[in-house]
Amino acid sequence: MKNLPFLLLLCAASCAFPTDPKRKEEEDLKLVQKYLENYYSFKTDGEPVLRWKSNSPMVNKIKEMQEFIGLEVTGKLDSNTLEVMQKPRCGVPDVAEYSTFSGQPKWGKRNLTYRILNYTPDMAKVDVDEAIKKAFTIWSKVIPLTFTRADSGDADIMISFAARGHNDFIPFDGPGGTVAHAYAPGNGIGGDAHFDEDEDWTKGTQGSNLFFVAAHEFGHSLGLFHSSHPDSLMYPVYRYFDPKTFRLHQDDINGIQYLYGPSSNAPEDPTESTVSIKPIEPTEPATPVFCDPKLTFDAVTTFRGEIMFFKDKYFWRTHPKIREVDFNLISSFWSHLPSGFDAAYEVTDKDETFIFKGNEFWVVKGDTVLSGYPKKIHDLGFSKNVKKIDAALYNANKRKTYYFAANKYWSYNERSQSMDRKPKLINHEFPGINGKIDAVFQHNRFFYFFRGSRQFEFDSVAKKVTRVLKTNFWFPC
Repeated sequence: MKNLPFLLLLCAASCAFPTDPKRKEEEDLKLVQKYLENYYSFKTDGEPVLRWKSNSPMVNKIKEMQEFIGLEVTGKLDSNTLEVMQKPRCGVPDVAEYSTFSGQPKWGKRNLTYRILNYTPDMAKVDVDEAIKKAFTIWSKVIPLTFTRADSGDADIMISFAARGHNDFIPFDGPGGTVAHAYAPGNGIGGDAHFDEDEDWTKGTQGSNLFFVAAHEFGHSLGLFHSSHPDSLMYPVYRYFDPKTFRLHQDDINGIQYLYGPSSNAPEDPTESTVSIKPIEPTEPATPVFCDPKLTFDAVTTFRGEIMFFKDKYFWRTHPKIREVDFNLISSFWSHLPSGFDAAYEVTDKDETFIFKGNEFWVVKGDTVLSGYPKKIHDLGFSKNVKKIDAALYNANKRKTYYFAANKYWSYNERSQSMDRKPKLINHEFPGINGKIDAVFQHNRFFYFFRGSRQFEFDSVAKKVTRVLKTNFWFPC
């Protein structure tokens, strides 16, 4: 399957709204409808939305957008929401009915080449060369890949400036709109990055800053998806960063190192680039504090009436009705298990807990690891292109287990011992839960989905999010 390109869209910097309130509302609705259709799979069968209705599909999609972008989830067209909808951003949908980079493609070699096929007249050639070099440098600082410029012939990543149609069936659209697109790692056009010549390319704060756009697009060229973290380079909304002081956010580092691992070598010539990057050192993670407002979890599961929260090599145990917390090393409970779990869930009617890391899983009963483990996750019925899962949940009422990876989930029927052939979007079964999640567990009728420092209480009967809580809501903070 041909990789789909990432399109970086530049929305209008300003919009002139009519003074008539009714006409202004119509203009707002058109803007919102188009935005939600482009990025959040909103469908109206071609009919325009004529008036605002509470609890309508549009309101629900606005809540979805607000949650992903990190705004207050109100479902209302407040000034902050409208402002974000008019900002430049990357064109890949935040919610889509396909996996943009299925199978997590990545480069199978460590020494990549790039070639700049032509130059924009907007900038001096030396400034274009420097912007492109710095954009690659921010990634090579944290992963074991090198990027070498080629002056002729084929290269792994071909970089070009072009206007309108440019022989890849994805024509540019003139000033504004699409400013660039890039392809996922692969043969042929894979990894290539194209920049719209009709844009005003600059090295400063005006126009389209080539360094930032290139750095974002090269993240896609290396295989990264979008991030919902607002300070991440891979966040979909376009912003300006000063090349002299820019640092990759830890979220970007975590993502790219998941694909390629960390870099173990410092750059040979520290004076080559003025980009300031905080080095990644193989130091022991700090002991987590359960009242840290930025606390995140690797996995969460129920366990014999209690709840277990896993972080690095530690875990907390607490009871839903008792505000006391027990803190332990994983190795003190299960000496033969690794640390840093990806997911965990309990099958209550069997008194068994499943624990996942990478492409392997273990089953424990109490403090005993059952014999015959670890096994490969593909033994459960996953296809070979699924390398790991992010979270898992067992629904005792339906006798089904849900496995989550990226923005999709698989359903495993415990009665028939069979897995869904194809994954589905998470928000189809769990409206209001969008994108990648860190962990999930069930308490009474509610499912608790964790993402970053927040958790979403989901009513499994009403099928809606009822509360947004801090991750450490279950602790006496």
